[in-house]
Amino acid sequence: MVQKGSVSPAKARGRPRSYDPEVVLDQVRDTFWKHGYSATSLDDLCAATGLNRPSLYGGFGDKRALYLAALEHSRAEMVVSLKRGLALPGSLRDSLTLVYSAASTIYRAGGEGQRGCFLIGTAVTESVADPQVRAILDAAFGELDAAFAERLAAELPPGADPRPLAQMATAVLHTLAVRARAGAGEAVLRGIYETGVELLCSACGPKATP
Repeated sequence: MVQKGSVSPAKARGRPRSYDPEVVLDQVRDTFWKHGYSATSLDDLCAATGLNRPSLYGGFGDKRALYLAALEHSRAEMVVSLKRGLALPGSLRDSLTLVYSAASTIYRAGGEGQRGCFLIGTAVTESVADPQVRAILDAAFGELDAAFAERLAAELPPGADPRPLAQMATAVLHTLAVRARAGAGEAVLRGIYETGVELLCSACGPKATP
């Protein structure tokens, strides 16, 4: 669920849009992801999207609104992807390994270096001074924790609280993102998440460690 106060593309006036807002947000996100929020200019965003300033302003608002919209877009994609991965048939070990392996591949992507996670790589810095960025980041972490908690709860004894383990599971994602951003290769990241999977499954008990 999108938090109250989140940014959505503004309604365009005049002629109908001749572009796909989802594609534009992907292009905007890629630009912020590459340069960071502060170093990205409106000219950069215009060049990346092929739209002029009036079109960007009319469809999304100013630079900050574009960034917030890109954050929300990324948050929603990330949560949906995690829930889908955790819902696939298989053991807890299989589910966690699949999720972390896929995340590792995404985090190592990037034409000019491994980009890591968009939210971790850009929003953590901006959240210090921007309450709305901080709210989006907090919402994303909460939704990731909740998705992991739902899956882990099925492996725990009745009445056990899955939230601490879920936060650890989310923390593994954060670690992979940061390490990838710093240049860690596939073998290093695999070693991290395989250890994380082992710890999580062991903490859940024999049912989760076939």
